[in-house]
Amino acid sequence: MPVVSDLFIYPIKSCAGIRVQSADLWETGLFLDRLWMVVDDAGRFISQRTLPRLALVETSLKFESLLVKAPGMLRLDIPIGGFDYSKSRRLNVEVWGQQVAAFPENDLVSTWFSRFLDRPVRLVRIDPDFRRVCDPAWTGAQESITQFADGFPLLIVSKGSLDELNRRLGAAGKAALPMERFRPNLVIDGVDPNGEDHLISLSTDAYEFRLVKPCVRCVIPCTDQRTAEVGTEPTDTLVAYRYNQRMDGPTFGMNAIVARGSDEAVVKVGDELRAEIDFA
Repeated sequence: MPVVSDLFIYPIKSCAGIRVQSADLWETGLFLDRLWMVVDDAGRFISQRTLPRLALVETSLKFESLLVKAPGMLRLDIPIGGFDYSKSRRLNVEVWGQQVAAFPENDLVSTWFSRFLDRPVRLVRIDPDFRRVCDPAWTGAQESITQFADGFPLLIVSKGSLDELNRRLGAAGKAALPMERFRPNLVIDGVDPNGEDHLISLSTDAYEFRLVKPCVRCVIPCTDQRTAEVGTEPTDTLVAYRYNQRMDGPTFGMNAIVARGSDEAVVKVGDELRAEIDFA
């Protein structure tokens, strides 16, 4: 039986995540996941693909605030609640060509990020009334929404998949990689290496996730999340044994949507999961 062995949330898209023991389940994924995003002066999203330095921005939760830290910068305290959602402040930002309604944080926050990234940027939070619908080509009849994630509410990776990758890296005389390189929301144990590829759903009595699309890996897993240095692994190794012709790239982990339990359930480390498997 698969088990939830780790949980991560990433409050700011492409910044460091937070390991948690439990998280409220929203329709858009785990509590606060990708609620915020950094955009350039044209409103286009910025990620580690072009600015690896974002990996050095650490986040943590304290009471009703998101705490943000980075090397050489004073700590930033961003209140989660009490935000001004006046319609006059709303703006559109771009995520992978899609226009998304959002609200800018205050000038102090924008100045902090601009100084650290050495370019004019803003931090925005998604408009809570905006429904960013996931691609129905993958989700089917069930409409699913996400916040500022690339395309889906959740990313699920098995411990066995990382163990197999690290076995191959070790055999080639290369260093093992930590799970944080792959930025999952849920890490599951108890399935074969890359067994998540064949899962239709994972569920408990309280919630259900439907796994809908293999996750094609870009350059971000090649970025050391602690130093922001960019190498060529794991892409070199993944291409050799995980290249997916349909997806036209190496895949690792599965994107998932919330099929049941949103706004009611809590996901916890240690949850035992029922698995529906596609044996085709």
